[in-house]
Amino acid sequence: MNFTDFINEGKVRRSSIDKGLVKSLLSGLNTDLKFLDKIKIDEISARKLMVGYYDTLRSLLEAIASTEGYKIYSHEAFTFYLKEKGENILAEKFDRFRKIRNAINYYGKDIDVEECRENIKSMINVLNSLKNKYLKDLK
Repeated sequence: MNFTDFINEGKVRRSSIDKGLVKSLLSGLNTDLKFLDKIKIDEISARKLMVGYYDTLRSLLEAIASTEGYKIYSHEAFTFYLKEKGENILAEKFDRFRKIRNAINYYGKDIDVEECRENIKSMINVLNSLKNKYLKDLK
C-alpha cells in the first residue's frame, strides 16, 4: 500500500491550501500541549495522556498535509504520507503510536506509566522535528 492508494480510495482528498486552517490547527495543538504538559503521568492519567499526545501529533500532520493541499481522513494514511515524504523512521514511530492509541481507544488496553513516559518523550521529539522541518517558515 502507498499514499496514492489512500487517494484512490477517497481516504485522502486534494483540497485548496488553507493557511488559516493550518494556523488554527497549530494554535490548538500548542494549547493542547500546554494542557497535557501540566498533567502528572501516573496509572490513572497514562491512557489519556498517550491518546492526547497522539492527537497533537496527528493534528500537526494534518496541518503539514494541509500546506500541500491534502485533507487526510484516515489515521493510517498519515503513515504513508510520511513515507511519501521520505520520513520512514518518523512514519514507523507514528504508526506505532497509532496502534497504541487504537489499542487504548478500541480494545480497552492500558499503558504502563514508564512506557507512556517514553512514548510522550518520543512524540514530542517527532513533533518538534516535523515542525522545524515543514512549518518553520509559516508566519
